[in-house]
Amino acid sequence: MQSSLYKIATSLEALKETPFKKERELQSLFEANLSQIMGLMLVRSEFAIKNKRIDTLAFDPESKAFVIIEYKRDCNSSVVDQGFTYLSLMLQNKADFILEYNEQYPKTQLSRQEVDWSQSRVVFVSSDFTENQIEATNFKDIAIELYEVKRYGDHLLIAPIKKSKAAESVKPITRQNKVYQSVADEIKVYTEENQLNNKSEEVVALYEKYKAAILNLTENIEVKPQKWYIAFKKDRRNICDIEIQKVGLKMTINLKKDELDDPKRIMRDISGVGHFGNGDYEIKVSNDKNLEYVMSLVKQAIPE
Repeated sequence: MQSSLYKIATSLEALKETPFKKERELQSLFEANLSQIMGLMLVRSEFAIKNKRIDTLAFDPESKAFVIIEYKRDCNSSVVDQGFTYLSLMLQNKADFILEYNEQYPKTQLSRQEVDWSQSRVVFVSSDFTENQIEATNFKDIAIELYEVKRYGDHLLIAPIKKSKAAESVKPITRQNKVYQSVADEIKVYTEENQLNNKSEEVVALYEKYKAAILNLTENIEVKPQKWYIAFKKDRRNICDIEIQKVGLKMTINLKKDELDDPKRIMRDISGVGHFGNGDYEIKVSNDKNLEYVMSLVKQAIPE
């Protein structure tokens, strides 16, 4: 059955798709709402470098990495070839990307060391992708993402295309191409599997228990593995983060100091110290003794 979008009126009213006539129309809409749609900062529209033009250059403030966004109407071109070409271009011209960011945001200057180039990625946005394009990017560790966007009058449907649970590694394929391999050697796509690797069965089981409890708090919570922790997001906003440790979990709740109601005072105030996760409250857990109470605290960070 094909997906359908309806407007609720006296009876269900089918909404007809209103195609974007030009790529620029879709691009302008995305760039004007980039923070809300993807949690990114717009650096430059139509960024020209080395005889190439990038539709949208963005920056991810959480991963500290640049993101290239391309808008496609040609459904027959290879998103993999283009994606790796742009990633290679970025890695070979890091200074140019930093310079562009610094010119746009002079009050928050970036140094080369502050950028995590290993988390660079390319996002393709289109109203339709072919089965071949979707299958070609169905690797758990490929730094290429697909976003399918459809407009129905004044309604916009944005659907990130997820990798299948059985997706394999892209590494064997990259060894056959020097450009692919050079990119794969530097860029790392983080997964839950990475974070749980070499951890004890007890720690893995504890994580799964806390993960299930968080996902049960409300609908549509996204699990987003990062370099140092696993983020749990709702509407692009971090709710809490879990750092997998040898003997337990370290959790941070994404609320500022004095925003959390914690009558048992089990959370540590980390507003004045450096830490990986988001928010000013942290707790280390080695069992599920306080699971229900901790979830009552996490729930306070869920956007209404």
